[in-house]
Amino acid sequence: MRAHSIRERSSPRLLPREEDDPGSLADKRLQVNLRVTNMAIGKSTQSSCCLKTTVLMFVGLCLVGIWMFTSSNITPEDLSYLLPKSEATDKFVDKTKEGSPSDRKGSIMNTSNDTSETDTSIVGNGKGGGETLQEANNDGEVVMSEDNMKETQNKDEKQETEEKTKNDEKSDVYESEKEKHKIFPSRDQSELLKETNSQNGAWSTQAVESETEEAQASSSKGQIISYTWKLCNTSAGPDFIPCLDNQAVIKKLRSTKHYEHRERHCPKQAPTCLVPLPDVYKQPIKWPRSRDKIWYNNVPHTKLVEYKGHQNWVKVSGDYLIFPGGGTQFKRGALHYIDFVEESLPDLAWGRTSRVVLDVGCGVASFGGYLFEKDVLTMSFAPKDEHEAQVQFALERGIPAISAVMGTKRLPFPSKVFDVVHCARCRVPWHIEGGMLLLELNRLLRPGGYFVWSATPVYQNLPEDVGIWKAMSALTKSMCWEMVAKRKDRLNNIGVAIFRKPTTNKCYEERAKENPPLCQESDDPDAAWNIPLQACMHKLPVDSSSRGVLWPEEWPLRLEKTPYWLNSSQIGVYGRPAPQDFAADYEHWKHVVSKSYINGMGVDWSTVRNVMDMRSIYGGFAAALQDMKKVWVMNIVPIDSPDTLPIIYERGLFGLYHDWCESFSTYPRTYDLLHADHLFSKLKKRCDLMPVIVEVDRILRPRGNLIVRDNVGTISEIGNLAKSLHWEIHLTYSKGSEGLLYVQKSMWRPKAVESSTL
Repeated sequence: MRAHSIRERSSPRLLPREEDDPGSLADKRLQVNLRVTNMAIGKSTQSSCCLKTTVLMFVGLCLVGIWMFTSSNITPEDLSYLLPKSEATDKFVDKTKEGSPSDRKGSIMNTSNDTSETDTSIVGNGKGGGETLQEANNDGEVVMSEDNMKETQNKDEKQETEEKTKNDEKSDVYESEKEKHKIFPSRDQSELLKETNSQNGAWSTQAVESETEEAQASSSKGQIISYTWKLCNTSAGPDFIPCLDNQAVIKKLRSTKHYEHRERHCPKQAPTCLVPLPDVYKQPIKWPRSRDKIWYNNVPHTKLVEYKGHQNWVKVSGDYLIFPGGGTQFKRGALHYIDFVEESLPDLAWGRTSRVVLDVGCGVASFGGYLFEKDVLTMSFAPKDEHEAQVQFALERGIPAISAVMGTKRLPFPSKVFDVVHCARCRVPWHIEGGMLLLELNRLLRPGGYFVWSATPVYQNLPEDVGIWKAMSALTKSMCWEMVAKRKDRLNNIGVAIFRKPTTNKCYEERAKENPPLCQESDDPDAAWNIPLQACMHKLPVDSSSRGVLWPEEWPLRLEKTPYWLNSSQIGVYGRPAPQDFAADYEHWKHVVSKSYINGMGVDWSTVRNVMDMRSIYGGFAAALQDMKKVWVMNIVPIDSPDTLPIIYERGLFGLYHDWCESFSTYPRTYDLLHADHLFSKLKKRCDLMPVIVEVDRILRPRGNLIVRDNVGTISEIGNLAKSLHWEIHLTYSKGSEGLLYVQKSMWRPKAVESSTL
């Protein structure tokens, strides 16, 4: 028996066998007790009295083990089986109680940034059922308490008994222990998806081509003790967008000729205040009903109703804003207009050939909203201007949109990515200043892509319209665009002209005049972050293996197919040949999304429509969601990350570049779910983490979800910040140095207001 005991100790079994019950607290303690008892028996053979005592001890421990087995807390998502058995915690606590935001308590990870190599399971609880390691008062101040931690440990036994009844009631909802879903991928997948030390791999970054602020040293080492939150003091109130409402800078602009006042002007110090909620804010109406109506109190603006009500844009009806599906150019409905455009040029083939569309000057984005029925994904944008809240209306409806303007800088997209660019009566002066703005659309259109223009110069004979049409005809001809269709819709009394971008450089070389000129060879067409506009055209790719030479596969095949221009000589983000990287990333996210995010974490996907992947690599997360849920995903490629955004567009998805040390160009409360995969730990090297979480709070809807995958120290910091904001901690989990956090934003807002005005 002694030899057996020594063998057990010298060869510890770090992971349980399949037949083990990994969630059983009693099993773990019973094994330890048996080992102790075996050792005790081995040393007591000299005395029969000691032997009897040991036998009695053994029987007693068995009885205790049986009692603990029957009363242990077996929960639906105990992840301790992924960890070394000796390090797994006793239980996984699930949320079970309802309460006000100020009363909700939960245990969260309480560690410093210095991560340990030991695997640790950390549990979270958003609505009660566990003692808190920290408490938040109504002003948002969080104070850590060691007494609370000790008290939590002393009450573990009592809580196990209380939780048993609650979990028994849920037993019919969740899967059995043997069918649990893994939050983290297997070891093979995890190793495959480790990013290499070579940050760029086969792709450069936007930061290489664009001017960026100097990196700031991280100031978030160690445990953060407290936070005090206040509401922002701004004239924009609940609609505050820090980089678009920077009045101090806007007032000092020397000119607004090129819409400089509508461009991004971010404050030097990112705000750390919270944006207030509108009065009587309600949970948004679910898609698809939200396409037709939204709560008026969520977006209480009437200027568009007054300006455009007669054009069927938006109307007020009781507690709702109603969107009849019309617009200036399609008063008879967006679907009729969409069909009319395709009838004018069948080669467009909505949802097959044409999958990713850019809608310029989108209004309330009904065009993009109804293109969803054709399997078309539309990036809609419009400026934050006198047409009040048009982009905010679109996002509240569940339609993709951003606040942007064609002014002095390139749009934050790579070149040659949009299948179609659409402009329905957008009053953009395409023909002036050498056609600079139209040349920006030329940069964004993939070779062979289409520009759909339905504006008054196409079908009206007023002197101004006639003059614009002549100028546009000359400009498009000099750009080698071919007008492939021009047709009038008698029902709507409007017309459309459709132009096609060339696929070769032949026309460029045969032009009598090089006006507009070709761009310099050194000018990177994919550089898009803070790059000034230029009135020039980039040459088209000619190598058969270059991006843009061939049109992508028809949708939906293009979603899964590896882009033809990825080759094995390119090193991917994870350090392997690019095609293998692409395939592995997709398999990884299909596994995580289906086995964890959809079925294992408790996210109410019926309330999720607008999703953002804050640090997307190949678009695998968005692709994995595509067939499972009726959502759309905004894929963000940070400016200091490998430039993989063209790959995302090639798949029939979309996104843009962004610097998360600055505010995002969207209204508050516009996303239902934010996903951040190893974003925040990288950001801490450049800027402070707290303003970034404030920005997350700004763009996330109340009751919206945040899922974070990062190192343990960063997960701890995000958890502390979330708790101070009165968010519900649904899950915190770690394995080695890697962690996972799932939290849900509450309706809580502080009462105090900042004294200074932003």
